Amino acid sequence: ADFNYGADEYDAEGNEEPKALPEGSETMPYIDESPTMSPQLSARGQESGDGVSPTPTDGLGTGGEREAGKGLEMRKLVLSGFLASEEIYINQLEALLLPMKPLKATATTSQPVLTLQQIETIFYKIQDIYEIHKEFYDSLCPKVQQWDSNVTMGHLFQKLASQLGVYKAFVDNYKIALETAEKCSQSNYQFQKISEELKVKGPKDSKESHTSVTMEALLYKPIDRVTRSTLVLHDLLKHTPADHPDYPLLQDALRISQNFLSSINEDIDPRRTAVTTPKGETRQLVKDGFLVELSEGSRKLRHVFLFTDVLLCAKLKKTAVGKHQQYDCKWYVPLADLVFPSPEESEHCPQVHVIPDHELEDMKMKISAIKSEVQKEKANKGQSRAIERLKKKMFENEFWLLLNSPAIPFRIHNRNGKSYLFLLSSDYERSEWREAIQRLQKKDLQAFVLSSVELQVLTGSCFKLRTVHNIPVTSNKDDDESPGLYGFLHVIVHSAKGFKQSANLYCTLEVDSFGYFVSKAKTRVFRDTTEPQWNEEFEIELEGSQSLRILCYEKCYDKTKLNKDNNEIVDKIMGKGQIQLDPQAVQTKNWHMDVIEMNGIKVEFSMKFTSRDMSLKRTPSKKQTGVFGVKISVVTKRERSKVPYIVRQCVEEVEKRGIEEVGIYRISGVATDIQALKAVFDANNKDILVMLSDMDINAIAGTLKLYFRELPEPLLTDRLYPAFMEGIALSDPAAKENCMMHLLRSLPDPNLITFLFLLEHLKRVAEKEPINKMSLHNLATVFGPTLLRPSEGESKAHLTLASDIWSHDVMAQVQVLLYYLQHPPISFSELKRNTLYFSTDV
Repeated sequence: ADFNYGADEYDAEGNEEPKALPEGSETMPYIDESPTMSPQLSARGQESGDGVSPTPTDGLGTGGEREAGKGLEMRKLVLSGFLASEEIYINQLEALLLPMKPLKATATTSQPVLTLQQIETIFYKIQDIYEIHKEFYDSLCPKVQQWDSNVTMGHLFQKLASQLGVYKAFVDNYKIALETAEKCSQSNYQFQKISEELKVKGPKDSKESHTSVTMEALLYKPIDRVTRSTLVLHDLLKHTPADHPDYPLLQDALRISQNFLSSINEDIDPRRTAVTTPKGETRQLVKDGFLVELSEGSRKLRHVFLFTDVLLCAKLKKTAVGKHQQYDCKWYVPLADLVFPSPEESEHCPQVHVIPDHELEDMKMKISAIKSEVQKEKANKGQSRAIERLKKKMFENEFWLLLNSPAIPFRIHNRNGKSYLFLLSSDYERSEWREAIQRLQKKDLQAFVLSSVELQVLTGSCFKLRTVHNIPVTSNKDDDESPGLYGFLHVIVHSAKGFKQSANLYCTLEVDSFGYFVSKAKTRVFRDTTEPQWNEEFEIELEGSQSLRILCYEKCYDKTKLNKDNNEIVDKIMGKGQIQLDPQAVQTKNWHMDVIEMNGIKVEFSMKFTSRDMSLKRTPSKKQTGVFGVKISVVTKRERSKVPYIVRQCVEEVEKRGIEEVGIYRISGVATDIQALKAVFDANNKDILVMLSDMDINAIAGTLKLYFRELPEPLLTDRLYPAFMEGIALSDPAAKENCMMHLLRSLPDPNLITFLFLLEHLKRVAEKEPINKMSLHNLATVFGPTLLRPSEGESKAHLTLASDIWSHDVMAQVQVLLYYLQHPPISFSELKRNTLYFSTDV
């Protein structure tokens, strides 16, 4: 469906437009033909995955057979996904053709809606494209359903590629088809009604019977499709053995498709523009995208355009329905005058007001909760108006998050005076913008001032030229787009080579969640080396993620350059690279090894993915002699202690040297360190204390969290979980207090004493919030689910979709812990003695 949010409410600071919107009506959109969009991991990642797998793939015989089996399975997965999107595409073409017959029928009457000529122009070649794809789908479908190693389908793709001439005719006519449709809409109300809401059939197995799409959006689909088919050919070839009969046919189809794409891109490259530089050369658009600008103390969403010789910052203007959307230029800086101020020069710049983490986390939970509601509404065939309302709410929340989460400053200074400040959430993006500008600045650029007419023409061309159409929020995704991965990505950063000289080197990892990238992990600094060997493992939480980025930095120890603003990253980026997280390739139990090449540097890493429902399991330990995965009552009885030794030791160490550590309990420790500590505690090794005093404090904090996460039943017990959920939902403060205290009293003694011990510790951590940035709310977000989430048997009843798991009950779990954290001190003896609270059976 098309959601046109934001134009009215957001005054174009959050202006949003219908999806898949074609590039105005004057030029054609640029089609990306690069294989980098391919969702598969690199072939190397596929092959060498087995080399580092701790567990070999089962039941597939020899390595060769295993590879062949994996390739066969991957081809089936690629084809099944493609068939599903092909079905959607055919339904879209069908919806486009539906009004054609009645329109033709009225064309010859005395009151035609459109003339035959207009119908011919608007629907040109759609029927042919539909027939080609219908025949292709009908031939491919049975093959995928009866899939085995003897099935061949290369000839079908080769035939499809040989019919691309029809697309060429469609592309040549596209611009005029759009213009005609727009003119007819403006002059004919009946046609306007038809073209605003075309009904597209939902896929066979989908709950939705129809979605409404505009004609303009549907006319764009064939252009999109050629790129999609080319990407699928890339993926199929990657998993087809070279001696397979399909291999040469798929190669041929790919060659034809790529040639076709580059030939039409030459005809329709949107980077052509009527505006010229002072030297008389054509001014081309090099890069564009949405950035948050800090303007007069408030955050505004801007669309920034980088041309050959000028950076232009614009916002979408409010426009009446049916009118062309236009950009409004906020400011521009000729690249000849543009400089990046160094941190010490920007000391007088405005301080960035950073939104507290807990507010961002709250908003993420709200968004996840709304997503669950949308899914439920869809599953229950809910009213489309209710879904619309929820989606609108989701857009507003996601927009708020997009605006308020970036905190990395990107400063632009005009030599002739003014400075501008953008805030980004990703250093990767900041360096992409900086590098693109610096590349252009190497050319011989002239300073200039644009006349008002020139500025008007340049700003006017932005709408046609832009390559980024939608604000990057998930509510803008088509339903057939991948929702991304939810769960935990385990990444080991092994090593890097290719550095010219010794340096102090470290890596950071970024993933996208909620539509934007954020930094999630950082290796230690490897000092004075050209071949750093980090071998560090990280567990990164994914929230609808599709890509992983690795950045390699040289650490800056120069005191003069270190800025007071802790979000200012002054370390030098040595290289950066990105990899698609493909659900099919990542979701195996084995490690996949891969290499990202960047700037002459090769970084080796391995990764594996655990879906959220897997990672939520509490599994009792088989050995009852250790402490992890063993009931707390068993451990305290064995130790003759009130609070398990592991809890006391970790808490003591954190209070000794970690209480002022920024992000303590939030920043993940190195997984290998945590595993080492786990083994030592489980073996009750006498070296525990020595090891603890040497270990990185984040690893100790991580070990404590892991202990509670791996308890076979949560600290606050499965039995009382439903009552905690009901208690926290009470609105009367007295009733809530009564109930929540009674629930604590109902806990077994070891659980209660340990909980009260942990509670006091977390309060002491939060007292240092000005230094460690960990508020009570942050700590409740980290520990709530760990202390309350029910064990496997219990949670089965609560869980549905992977993305629901996050929002489902998590907000309440956080609220329960927050309630106790904000409560005046609770003493064990008083709680047991106090008859003030009436006792009811829960």
